[in-house]
Amino acid sequence: MALLKVIEWTDSSPNTLVYRFPMNGREIMMGSALTVRESQVAVFVNKGQIADIFEPGFYKLKTDNLPILTKLMSWKYGFNSPFKAEVYYINTRQYPDQKWGTVNPITLRDADFGMVRIRGFGKFSFRVKDPELFLKELFGTNSTFKSEDIVTYLKSILIESISTTIASNKISALDLAANYKTIGNQVQKCAGKDFEEMGLSVVNVIIENISLPEEVEKALDKRTTLGVLGDKMGSYMQVEAAAAMRDAAKNPSGGLVGAGVGLGAGLGIGNVFSDSFKGAYQNESKAPAPAESGEKCPKCGHGLKPGAKFCPDCGAKIAPVGTMPCPKCKADIKIGAKFCPECGAPTSAKCSKCGHDMKAGAKFCPDCGEAQK
Repeated sequence: MALLKVIEWTDSSPNTLVYRFPMNGREIMMGSALTVRESQVAVFVNKGQIADIFEPGFYKLKTDNLPILTKLMSWKYGFNSPFKAEVYYINTRQYPDQKWGTVNPITLRDADFGMVRIRGFGKFSFRVKDPELFLKELFGTNSTFKSEDIVTYLKSILIESISTTIASNKISALDLAANYKTIGNQVQKCAGKDFEEMGLSVVNVIIENISLPEEVEKALDKRTTLGVLGDKMGSYMQVEAAAAMRDAAKNPSGGLVGAGVGLGAGLGIGNVFSDSFKGAYQNESKAPAPAESGEKCPKCGHGLKPGAKFCPDCGAKIAPVGTMPCPKCKADIKIGAKFCPECGAPTSAKCSKCGHDMKAGAKFCPDCGEAQK
């Protein structure tokens, strides 16, 4: 009878979820070495029933570390005879970059565009969270179980969760791109419940793109054009007329009748184009000219517009109404202010002889004529 002394699995496959150790008619002896590497779990199965589970580490098999198997096989203490059992290694590492995409479009009720059908694609990652539950629900008796054996089913769960999340949040089609991360986090929680029932967990969900139907994208382009033009109907008509003339030029009609139809269409489009420019020109010509404030430039006497800071004729700086220049820093300050808010200098002074109020910086008193120091 062949005995098995060493049990281990060197994982060289990037996509193997479960690996059944090949027994080849051999039996496991007490004291056999069991090696479980990081991101692995070893599960002993006896007659189809899951028994003991080993986390990463090195073990010498004996009744003390095989409590469930000891109970199932009614071993007495000190049992040292070889025994039969199946050993399954489960890979618990993360399986990233699993691609998902909508085979059929998802219908979205949008406030701006009504019923919209959208498509999307991205990536997700998963891992085995509960090895015992995973073996019971999905594995069966296969010798190996790879990630591609289950990914298609996981994608269907994920896409269903995406549809539910987008519909329940009522996110506008215009705002989908700004909420990719939020939607992905919510889908992870929603799909996570179904994954846990199989002993799996969703590590993350990445939404790379959600595309809108072609007609909706065209409507968005037109809305953008109107936004750039300032929602002016005249400008919009000019753009539409120019586009119509361009399309007509690309589609010349054949034959005499076609030429007449093409000519008539061209004339009609030309009239629309001309009227659009004419209307726009008239609107611009009727625009009222900005009124003058009635103030004059103190330097050249040119009329000023309300709020003008500089004279449009000579370029001289215009002090705001109700202000005067600071005698020290020349900043515009309010008339009647005692100190400049910019440099703090006083705006008035007293005559050294008669005490008369005078402007700060004045060289002579306007009352007595005394020179000031």
